[in-house]
Amino acid sequence: MRSGIVRTAPDKFKQMRVLRGGCAAWLALALALAGCARVPVHGQQPLARMDLPPDTARSRAAALVIAGEFALQNGDVAGAADDYARAAALSDDPDVIQRAIDLAFTQHDAAQAAKLIERWQALGARPRELAAARGRLAMLRGDRAEAEKQFGILLASGDADDWRAFGSSLLGARDTALAGVILQDLAKPQRMLADETLWVSLSQLGEHLGRHAFARELADAAVRKFGGAPSLRWAASLKLEAGDRAGAEALYARGVQTHPRDTSLRLGYAALLGEQGKYDAALRVLGEGPQNADTWSARVAFAARSKDKSALTRLYAQLQRAPADQRGDSTFLLGQLAELTGHDRQALRWYSQVDPDDQHAFDARVRSAVLLDKAGQHAKAHAVAQRLQQDYADDPDSLRAAYELDAQLYSQDGDHERAIAVYNRGLDALPDDPALIYDRGIEEANAGDTDAALADFKRVLTLKPGDVEAMNALGFTLADTDRQLDEATRLLQKALAAKPDEAAIMDSWGWLQYRLGHLDQAQDYLQRAWDKLKDPDIGVHLGEVLWKLGRREQARRVFAHVRRIDPHNPALQSTLKRLQP
Repeated sequence: MRSGIVRTAPDKFKQMRVLRGGCAAWLALALALAGCARVPVHGQQPLARMDLPPDTARSRAAALVIAGEFALQNGDVAGAADDYARAAALSDDPDVIQRAIDLAFTQHDAAQAAKLIERWQALGARPRELAAARGRLAMLRGDRAEAEKQFGILLASGDADDWRAFGSSLLGARDTALAGVILQDLAKPQRMLADETLWVSLSQLGEHLGRHAFARELADAAVRKFGGAPSLRWAASLKLEAGDRAGAEALYARGVQTHPRDTSLRLGYAALLGEQGKYDAALRVLGEGPQNADTWSARVAFAARSKDKSALTRLYAQLQRAPADQRGDSTFLLGQLAELTGHDRQALRWYSQVDPDDQHAFDARVRSAVLLDKAGQHAKAHAVAQRLQQDYADDPDSLRAAYELDAQLYSQDGDHERAIAVYNRGLDALPDDPALIYDRGIEEANAGDTDAALADFKRVLTLKPGDVEAMNALGFTLADTDRQLDEATRLLQKALAAKPDEAAIMDSWGWLQYRLGHLDQAQDYLQRAWDKLKDPDIGVHLGEVLWKLGRREQARRVFAHVRRIDPHNPALQSTLKRLQP
């Protein structure tokens, strides 16, 4: 039976991705446009300065403001809008009126917003403030002409804050299609301020509103006019989104040449090069200019992907000599480098220095447990895993991983009984957790308790119908034990259709064909699986089929390869004993 999938040990290095819009872009947009995700607050909070005598219009307004704030804290926006509207009718405070208007817009209440804007005008609101509010009201009513008229009045001031208010109004619009048209009509390069951040932000807004061509045109115009790092980064990401990799690469190349100290440009360019397998070029780009935790991580990632041991060794030496702040931000990375270059004791020391609040704190302790177990300090390794179970009891994902770590430390030492006991404790803490049930099933199969394994795989499929891993595991276990081969065929056909290039599934299908007596088809699928993934259990299956086909020299070569990978593989030992008694 193939060994279980190790879920606990994280990938040594996370994949880098070129930002293509996404969170970073919208974060920049939100910052530039002052953010509209919450109810806007203009000026000082009205509640902050209410200290009034009873039985006056002002005191009643104050009471309504308090009620409105409590309603907002309780998530009752409609109630807050009503309270503030009533307060605005009694108050002369512009901040109360503005907050009432914002809440009316949040509720898409055009009639109430119109009344409040009239009252605000009567209280002496400035023309530009009224224009912004009337522009929002016109958008709410679907009146494009009036909205563009009012926003045009607002933007005529030439004030950067007014442009940001315009962008915020569009970002929070109910009708995004209308907002996109208005943006494209009014945000013309010839009338916009000479502010690169504003141009990039409005291009990002256009992309968000679905005006993709406008977004690209404005981004390209920003590159021509300013040529700064922000516009180059954003324009490159849009080209990538449009499938223009050459255009994006050209912009990144220009960016790192003209702004060599901008780390985000170098990271983006390196990520693009790395996606093309140009790891050496990516390393060169990242090695030039200022360094930080992100550039060091990326450099290590590319060296690891290129399997360049000498580059990893150089990076380890360089990072150890880096300034203290960079080393302090990279202790987990230093531990990974030490592991990759064969310095396990140093890796343990680095992992012990990872700050408990660091995002890699959990992973550092996992790697420490793995290294302690590797060094023969099994009790200490399990102690680390069990402490993780206590420290992360309120985090289901980390808690699951801590139980999996503990169990698989036992499993790799051949102690299946204790591994299963750990999974049982994990399921007490996380009842009906599909991942833990699946892992326990793998362990039960490895221990020879086929009935329990089958029951667990079926349970996973009850909890997660169509789960490909569970279908594969159940189908393989049935095939491996010569049970219900029709059912195994049905399950593995579905799994293979879902993931036709998955080595583990090709192995399962090939092993099923062997059980059915279809040796040529078995050899075909097992060979493909072995070519794709040099997993010892796949190699053992392929070797046995080759042996049965009379291709014994080929089988011996495969078995020898398996022995080099895993000298003590139990499946190899039992198979050789059967084939060569």
